[in-house]
This record gives sequence, structure tokens and C-alpha cells, in this order.
Amino acid sequence: MLSGSIPSSIGGCVRLETINLTGNLFQGSIPSSFRALRGLEVLDLSRNNLSGTLPDFLQEFTSLVTLNLSYNNFQGALSMQGVFGNSTTTLVMGNNELCGGMPEFGLPKCSVESSKKGGLSTVVKIIISVVSCLLGLAALLSFLYFWFLRKKTKDPEAASLFTGNTLLGPTYNNLLHATDGFSSANLLGAGSYGSVYKGIIAIEDNNKMFVAVKVLNLQHSRAVKSFVAECEVLKNIRHRNLVKLLTVCSGIDFQGNDFKALVYDFMVNGSLEEWLHPRLPDEQATGKTKVELSLLQRLNIAIDVGTALDYLHNESGVPVVHCDLKPSNILLDVNMVGHIGDFGLAKFLPQSSPATSSSVGVRGTVGYSAPEYGMGSDVSTSGDVYSYGILLLEMFLGRRPTDETFRDGLNLHNFAAALGDNAADIIGLIVVPGREEDNSSRSSNDHSKKEKQKVGVECSNEVPRERMSISDAATKLAAVRDKLVKAGM
Repeated sequence: MLSGSIPSSIGGCVRLETINLTGNLFQGSIPSSFRALRGLEVLDLSRNNLSGTLPDFLQEFTSLVTLNLSYNNFQGALSMQGVFGNSTTTLVMGNNELCGGMPEFGLPKCSVESSKKGGLSTVVKIIISVVSCLLGLAALLSFLYFWFLRKKTKDPEAASLFTGNTLLGPTYNNLLHATDGFSSANLLGAGSYGSVYKGIIAIEDNNKMFVAVKVLNLQHSRAVKSFVAECEVLKNIRHRNLVKLLTVCSGIDFQGNDFKALVYDFMVNGSLEEWLHPRLPDEQATGKTKVELSLLQRLNIAIDVGTALDYLHNESGVPVVHCDLKPSNILLDVNMVGHIGDFGLAKFLPQSSPATSSSVGVRGTVGYSAPEYGMGSDVSTSGDVYSYGILLLEMFLGRRPTDETFRDGLNLHNFAAALGDNAADIIGLIVVPGREEDNSSRSSNDHSKKEKQKVGVECSNEVPRERMSISDAATKLAAVRDKLVKAGM
């Protein structure tokens, strides 16, 4: 919260190697006394209210490893000499009045007036003109390359992921701006393979669209494989109950490190996990009251997920196994329609075989992963069915499969099976608390709860061949929903 001008007396500390003043309220320009700080290795003045033109002496600092001037109000033409000629060392995003500079900075071209103001030389202007021509040629070659890819792609809709007008080839800089610098305020969730951020991207006619940006943690040994798997699966399949991949980004960040991200449709109602097990009272977290999911809503979401799995297993051409079905990977749109997301562990199955070898042992998440995976069995569609059964029981019994009460051989499947006809009463207390029902509605409701419990138990059987098929499960749940709707539930 420091404010005012940066003290010029700092320039007297000639042996300084690092100055980090990020995230304050400093105003004015960079003091001219900084000219004496020739030993600086890091100068971070980002996220302040600094203004004015950038001093020429900065380009003479040969020791600088990081120069971060982003998110201020600097103006004028940016030099391409010295440190400003290295886009991996210098960060200038978020300064709307800057222009020129290296093409990697993504700044607009300078007008004649701003060029004079920034002190651009004639040589620099010529360089910019040459670079602009080269960029134009690169853009033409890129267009021809993507056109060639589109011609080679069998599925025109899949090709549009990479050639659509809306999000063609987003850069690291685009996604950095869209997420406000990958701000923690926009963080939607994080896992071992990466983090997901909410972003806003400008599209045609000055409109904007909300997106979810999954940034891969490339320090994880399997992150790249996860990225490739998700791209391969989602570019070949389409279903209303699968999260839509809009585009991908694979390049480098401003420090020269590899950067990979996937951009999806934004699901405004978050994940099913947040609705089943809210971490904080919604009034405290957002100031809004989150309504408890009704029995019919839970049933609709379960059918959405079952229908999507049926498509993946039986109707998508080559069968696809998701391998990580759980509430946090079920996302809900504005109409509370369920969508399966996160295909980082997904596998294509050879059409000649119902299963494929797994080289990583247990696939998925503890509690939801099929027990045969833990014994080295191959990946199969039956494994997804087991996860779906556990998901159903969690939705309608309100308990996680990893609940601490499950020990000594007791698990969610055995617990639900042991409840028998009493399950309806327990489910009623969880999913419709405090609701008054007449006798006819209660009878229909109890029947529906028993049927859902039965489907969940049969899908989560420990023996794969004894599990209900996903198509039968979705059909049975749809029949239960129809009865509920007719009963006016």
C-alpha cells in the first residue's frame, strides 16, 4: 500500500541487485537517479500507477535478468534496444498507452506523434516496418497451414477448434490478459496436472465471452501426456453433456518457459462437487444463497452424465474411457445441465478389444477408481461404470466414498446395499430436507429413491461382469424421472 513517488534517493544505493516494488500505489515516473544502478539484476515495478515514458538508460542495463513494468500507465514508443529487445526478460503488458517494441509484446503500432514522443530513431522505424512485413508473411503462412490442417481433418467441426474465428491461436499474452495475470481471484480449481482460471476473451463486434482456461503444470511428469490426451479426445467427440474444448495454446511464456493451456466453455454453476459438499456457507463465500439440489435436479444431472458416458462408450466411433469420473469433474451450466470434463486420463479403446493396457497402475481417484485397476487390470468401459455407480450413491446418500466412517471392509457400495428398503427414508432426509409431501407423492418419491439406489449399487458391483451396462442405467433413470414428472415432483 505504499504510495507517492518512488524516492530518488534509492539511486544512491549503487550496489542494489534487486528492487521489487510490485503491487503498490506508486505514481509518477521512474526516477532518473536509477541511472546509477548498473548492477541491477531484477527491477519489478509492476501493478502500480506509474506513468510517463520509459527512460532510455534502462536499455543500457546489461545485468538485468528481469524487468517487469507490467500493469502501469507508461506511454510512448517502446525501444527495441538492450533489455527491451528481449521479450523473455522484459514484461510490459497492461500499459495501454505503450506502442511499438518487439512483436512478441503484442503492442499496437506507433503513430507519427507517439513515435516522436517516445524518441524512436529512423533506424528503429525501418526495423519496425521490416518486422511488420515479416509478420504479415508469417500470418499468411499460418493461414495456409491451418487451412491445410482443416482440409486434412475428417470432422469439419473438430477442425473448427483450431481454425474458428473466435479463438484462433491464442497466445500466452492473450490468456494472461484474459485471466488478469492468472490472478488467484480468478482461480476456479487446481489439481496435480494444472490449474483452471476464469477468463474473459473479446470476440467479434466488441462482445465478450467467459471461458475456463486450464493451465498445465509442466513440472509434473505426466502433464504433457494429459494435455495431449485431452486434445486427442475432445477434438474427435461432440455431445451436449461433454464440456466443449474451444481451442488450445502451446508456446512459451515471457520467461521463455514452455506453456500449454486448454480453453473451454465456462460453466457458470461450477462443479457438482461444490453443490454436494460446499466448503463454506454460500452466503459467506458469495453473498448469495445457494439452493439445495432437489431430487429431480440430482436425477437430471445423473441422467446427463449417464447419457454422456453411453455416448463415449458406445456411440463415439472408437470407444473412449474417461478413467476419472467424480463430482469435481461434472460441471453445471446456467441451466444446471451436467457436463463431463477433464479428459486428461482418458483412453481410446481398440475396437477389436474391450480393454487396453494401463501403464500407470491405478487410474483415476481413490474411492471412485474401479477396484480391478488397483490389481493391475486393463482399462475398460466397465471401470467408468463403477465410477458412475459410486457417483450415483454419493449424489443420493450424501456421503463421499472416502468418508471416514467407511473402514474395516465397509465402503459406500456395501453401505448402500445393506440399507435395502430403508434407503428411501435416508435419501429423503438428505435430498429433500423439511419438505412436506402428500401420500401419493411420497409413494412415488420413495419408489424413485429405491430405484436410483438399486442402479447405483448394481453399477458399483466389485465384479466387473456383474455391473449394469451404462445404457441400461441411463434408460432406467430416465424412466424414474418420467414417473416423477408425471407425479408432479
